[in-house]
Amino acid sequence: MRLAVVSPFVDNRHGTERALAELLQRLASDYHCEIHLYAERVEDLALTDRKSGSLGKTGVIVWHKVPSLPGPHLVKFLFWMFSNTLQRYWDHLFRRLSFDLVLSPGINAWNADVIIVHSVFRRLQELSQDGGARKAQRSGVLRELHRRAYYGLLSALERRIYSNRRTALAAVSQRTADLLARYFQRGDVRVIPNGVDCRQFSASARLARRGDARKRRNLSDADFVLLLIGNDWRVKGVPEVLAAMGALPALPLRVIVAGNDAAQPFRETAERLHVQDRCRWEGPRSDVLDLYAAADVYVSPSHEDSFGLPVAEAMACGLPAITSACAGVSALIRDGVDGFVLHDPADKAALVRIFEQLYSDEALRQRISEAAMQTAQQWTWDRSAAEVWALLQEVTRSSRPAAFPDPN
Repeated sequence: MRLAVVSPFVDNRHGTERALAELLQRLASDYHCEIHLYAERVEDLALTDRKSGSLGKTGVIVWHKVPSLPGPHLVKFLFWMFSNTLQRYWDHLFRRLSFDLVLSPGINAWNADVIIVHSVFRRLQELSQDGGARKAQRSGVLRELHRRAYYGLLSALERRIYSNRRTALAAVSQRTADLLARYFQRGDVRVIPNGVDCRQFSASARLARRGDARKRRNLSDADFVLLLIGNDWRVKGVPEVLAAMGALPALPLRVIVAGNDAAQPFRETAERLHVQDRCRWEGPRSDVLDLYAAADVYVSPSHEDSFGLPVAEAMACGLPAITSACAGVSALIRDGVDGFVLHDPADKAALVRIFEQLYSDEALRQRISEAAMQTAQQWTWDRSAAEVWALLQEVTRSSRPAAFPDPN
């Protein structure tokens, strides 16, 4: 099967992009697909040189570099949608390149045949509008206005693209499938959860790197380190984590927050709560295991998260993980058995109570850790890729034509 895959970038530093990399590797190696990846940037993925005569060969991933435009997310995204469509059409007309299907992780192409939905921006738009004036004051008026305009554009595109029943949709969680049914009346969505590479993410690998990871961050053995990874830190629950830390001044809690967002508003919140000296802000990194190695607990009381890949990876590493019922991964977690699920992500008292329990009860940490690893071992990328492959085969057998038919 020859696939066009459309994604702005692929790497190991971000959850959606890491999930896409795992899928593409398996579609190429296990299912012998010829994959043409249209992206602005690709890292951490084995590629075949387009000049090596790879066209027509199976089991390869060929990168077609799409030009990018610097500027705000809104401008960059509009240019991305235009440029990747133009480049694919150019290849169709002048390189006689046709595809069986166009696959996209989200709304990256007007004419995708299959979309794997990792985020529902209609829901994020609703969250950005709740208490808008107060949030704008904290994060900056211009930044908040841009965020809301960006989510508004993506929500409009979702209405156009996801409502088209000729486009097959797969969701990374039942929660995401429910949102697609609520907003776009799509009751035909396939649920295909993300997986975890338990060979890479394991307790033994984490513990082997623990000492060095903590030393480089000036963390002592006595420090009890919380970790949160993700973008849009407000939605991921960073304010709630800081508030819970502020309520526990006697405990040696530290937090590492890693990802793409402006740290200054959260630094100001931390200063107001007198916990700034216990916070560390980091950008995204490909070697995400280094972050898990430094931590004692993973915490992300998300207000919205289609899946929550770092939760699953942390569990595979043997870290007790705390998430919320608003994260898709929560449906796969047994609260109090292999992890913790907050019914309300804003429930500071519940978060404080869990922090106290985990800090004071080593036996509880060990019990949760062992159960979490066993649970995570059931979530494999091989299973996820097999389900995606089955969906692709179903779509090719249907009456949906390829986005750009074979010119011959």
